[in-house]
Amino acid sequence: MIKYYSFSVLLMCIVIGASFSFEKANPAETKTVIEVLESKGLDFSEKRPNMTLKGVSAEVGRSIFHDGFAPKPNGGKTSKQSKHFVCSSCHNVEKEDPDLSIIDPQARLEYTNNKGLPFLQGSTMYGAVNRSSYYNGDYEKKYGDLVYPARNNIRNAIQLCATECAQGRKLKDWELESILAYLWTMEIKLSDIGLDEDSTKEIGIEGIHARYLQGIPATFIPPPVDRKVGTGLLGNPENGKLVYENGCLHCHYQGKYSFLHLDSSRLSFKHLKRSMSKYSRHSIYQVIRWGVPSKSGKASYMPQYTEEKMSDQQLADLRSYIEDQCG
Repeated sequence: MIKYYSFSVLLMCIVIGASFSFEKANPAETKTVIEVLESKGLDFSEKRPNMTLKGVSAEVGRSIFHDGFAPKPNGGKTSKQSKHFVCSSCHNVEKEDPDLSIIDPQARLEYTNNKGLPFLQGSTMYGAVNRSSYYNGDYEKKYGDLVYPARNNIRNAIQLCATECAQGRKLKDWELESILAYLWTMEIKLSDIGLDEDSTKEIGIEGIHARYLQGIPATFIPPPVDRKVGTGLLGNPENGKLVYENGCLHCHYQGKYSFLHLDSSRLSFKHLKRSMSKYSRHSIYQVIRWGVPSKSGKASYMPQYTEEKMSDQQLADLRSYIEDQCG
């Protein structure tokens, strides 16, 4: 009995010690960048959610983000925030770039494919609370003066996304704070930017900021002048397959978010090839570079891919894959 008890205690000590060693050896896996920046004097209090409002929680925010509705504080469920989209239609919630300090659409495509993530038009919400600006670059062309209150205010950015991007209703205060609470569960970790806690002692705020983008740039570029010729770049059908399966099918497979149903059948590819050179909403050049406006009587639309989200080379790759599948 004494031997059995001694062995149990020894085993427990080994397990606890191993757990302690793991935590001690890997603090960068859990230590957030904001924790370090706050220790250096930056103040993030205005960005933090108001958890004193009734009904506010990260779980409620998660439900609104992914499902479009959530439990009300006094019982029942909210109406759908949008009849057309949920936040995850266009935004991932995981890290989607191997290097957070640069824009590289091909690295993003390969990284998201390896992680089993869709290749989307919107920027990931992972690290959104770390950023200082939103709706950057050419989004002013799309939303006009609406971008100015949202550019340096994360709450206004969330609300703009809800009403304009998602074509939905305005979020109530407790819903907005809940989404913000959910975004705070996606802070950038030290390990994401190649740092550990010891190394941050020697690096200033500017040095830490240099390791991840403070805002995601957005450049709207037009389709090719001659759509029969396309981008003029030699396409790689294998890479185009990734764009098609991880991008196009995310919204169009079985009409998930779209009026146009696509799959991996020859019928789909022949339709896309036939429409490619036309000035129509079914041309890959038209929809990828200009998006698709609201259809008559329908508020939903397709947002475009900016240059930062899909390169002209990837567009050429997509064309090559479509033509290859037509036989």
